[in-house]
Amino acid sequence: MLKPLSALMSLAQPASAAEKPNIIFILTDDLGWGDFGAFFQNQRKAAGDRSEPWHTTPKLDQMAAEGMLLPHHYCPAPVCAPSRASLLLGVHQGHSAIRDNQFDKALPENHTLGTVMQCAGYATAAIGKWGLQGEPSLNDKEIAGTLSPRDWPGYPTKHGFDFYHGYVRHRDGHAHYPKEDGKEVWENDEEISDGLAGCYTADLFTARAKKWIVDHRTVDAKKPFFIYLAYDTPHAKTQLPAAPYPEGGGLKGGLQWLGDKGNMINTATGTPDSWCHPDYASATWNNDKDPATPEVAWPDVYKRYATSVRRIDDCVGDLIQTLKDLGIDNNTLVIFTSDNGPSQESYLEEPLEVNFFNSFGPFDGIKRDVIEGGIRVGAILRWPGHISEARVSDLPSQFHDWMPTFAELGQVPTPAVADGTSLVPSIIGKGEQKEPQVYIEYFQPTDKTPKYREFEEHRRGQDRQQMQAIRLQDFIGVRYRIASHDDPFEIYNIVSDPKQTRNLATEQPELQKKMQETVLRMRRPDAAAPRPYDREPVPSVDVKTSPGIERLLFLEETPWLARLDDLSSEACETTPTIRADKPGAADSIMFRGFIEVPAAGAYSFHLPAASTALLRIHDATVIDVAFEPSGEKASGSVILAKGKHLIRLYWKKSGVSPDLEISGGGIERGPVPAGMLSHADGGAIHPVPSVRKAQMIDLL
Repeated sequence: MLKPLSALMSLAQPASAAEKPNIIFILTDDLGWGDFGAFFQNQRKAAGDRSEPWHTTPKLDQMAAEGMLLPHHYCPAPVCAPSRASLLLGVHQGHSAIRDNQFDKALPENHTLGTVMQCAGYATAAIGKWGLQGEPSLNDKEIAGTLSPRDWPGYPTKHGFDFYHGYVRHRDGHAHYPKEDGKEVWENDEEISDGLAGCYTADLFTARAKKWIVDHRTVDAKKPFFIYLAYDTPHAKTQLPAAPYPEGGGLKGGLQWLGDKGNMINTATGTPDSWCHPDYASATWNNDKDPATPEVAWPDVYKRYATSVRRIDDCVGDLIQTLKDLGIDNNTLVIFTSDNGPSQESYLEEPLEVNFFNSFGPFDGIKRDVIEGGIRVGAILRWPGHISEARVSDLPSQFHDWMPTFAELGQVPTPAVADGTSLVPSIIGKGEQKEPQVYIEYFQPTDKTPKYREFEEHRRGQDRQQMQAIRLQDFIGVRYRIASHDDPFEIYNIVSDPKQTRNLATEQPELQKKMQETVLRMRRPDAAAPRPYDREPVPSVDVKTSPGIERLLFLEETPWLARLDDLSSEACETTPTIRADKPGAADSIMFRGFIEVPAAGAYSFHLPAASTALLRIHDATVIDVAFEPSGEKASGSVILAKGKHLIRLYWKKSGVSPDLEISGGGIERGPVPAGMLSHADGGAIHPVPSVRKAQMIDLL
């Protein structure tokens, strides 16, 4: 557990379990949008074209029928490590410490879904694939194979999870029989793979999740729980389960945790990599599109892939039945999604081509593409009594939206560092829904987009290189092979043109300008993931202002520095400088307005030691010492164009004054001059207050 968390938890406001739902977040590995029955496969089945094979997900379809679909839900990056990191950290890829192909890099010491939910009074568990543990301090331990959780700085139990069971290393998640494949499975501080003979990981992780829920309900039924269940299938080694899925589900059926070495779960008695689902074992298709010729059997790799997806489907149904058996079905939100688009990896001699089932759905692109097939993953939500049945929301959203969503449901404020937008109004169908941000950046220097006939001709075999995508309402901008910031976005109306066939860039010059400016205002460079636009000045804004910056005071004590834009202030005044002066009883202060720089250039901002603060210029986080007070003076630099820039400084009472200093652009280091500060006329940037706790309870 990270150092500040115990202190934070003491500040969390208590509430009964009935007021806070249990939450299970299920993440699959490389499952395509088109693999969901409710999104796409059921349409293929209904069409009945024997040259276009289909597979089915009946339990997920039932989940969708009882809940809601988010067909416009996006992953943060088209590959697993950055995608999972953004999910856990609550930030998009323009702010994440883990980008591109930085597998096994440690999560930074900052808020995670785990720490936020712990502070909200939840019991927390992470089960399945992790891959964000970091490098040990002693590499000889890695070589000798003697690592333990204390050697991994990013181990789950150090980042907000009370319990962990699963694959720590990214590479271990490529194979799905830990004992037979020589992979390590850790349960808290113990490596247990020696006792996992015959355990297929989808079964193993599901059985362990069921047992954890039952044990938690036995020990502390009044405490809500949060589970991050991260499957490692259908990714990579396309292995079959060891046995049929056990009949029934829930407490008395389905997968069961037996806990005996060599017989850990009730499907471990079968032969590893042997059982194909009967719906697919003898499946045939019209491979030559000639109805006069006999159909041929599905290639083995696709029988395996369909069985793997169906196994996840059975696992989800089993978990939902467990909730029903425990009587907590109506107080548990279950979310199901995937970390990125579908992959061609199979680890078999027989190639896996994802256009056999069109796992990318009606889109172009696969894993490692930032066109829709690689980044649009969709989600299914189920919460009986709170989500009306068979709903579909076309709201664009992304993984970093889950942190503010869960914070609101847990009745704690969203941490200041978070980029996302709470989806609670859309989920429960009440309240005002703010528009989320959808942003992706990624670098893939070698692989190319597949040459599938289903894809637009100009995309077949295209180089990827530096890529970027941003969605603004119905329009998405996409750039491949970026050489400089001047490279234009291709622009598509993604609602009317989901396959991205008609580039509107020449018809939408103002939207092009807005997209190019927005991406610079919402991200920060990362030296470990350089981009061609890192040195581009952040554009200024043309806005009418008056002298002085707004200072908003917040009296309610919060467990951490909150994203104060979401809260209602107790007082708002205009002040000539960024200083606390006499904050009185204020727990937190936000300075909000504009800073006008005299020339384009690199500017540095500085805060005193022991500050608990976060500085944003536009939407980009420039200084972040919000999780833990800085031991030394904190600073951050940004390249700004000449003119006015939106500035927000969030500050939590910590014994020092939030005296912001500036240097650069010909300005000697010192307090930000009063003449550089202003605020919008007419309240142009006043926030819409979020739903207060009492209101949230009424809505639920």
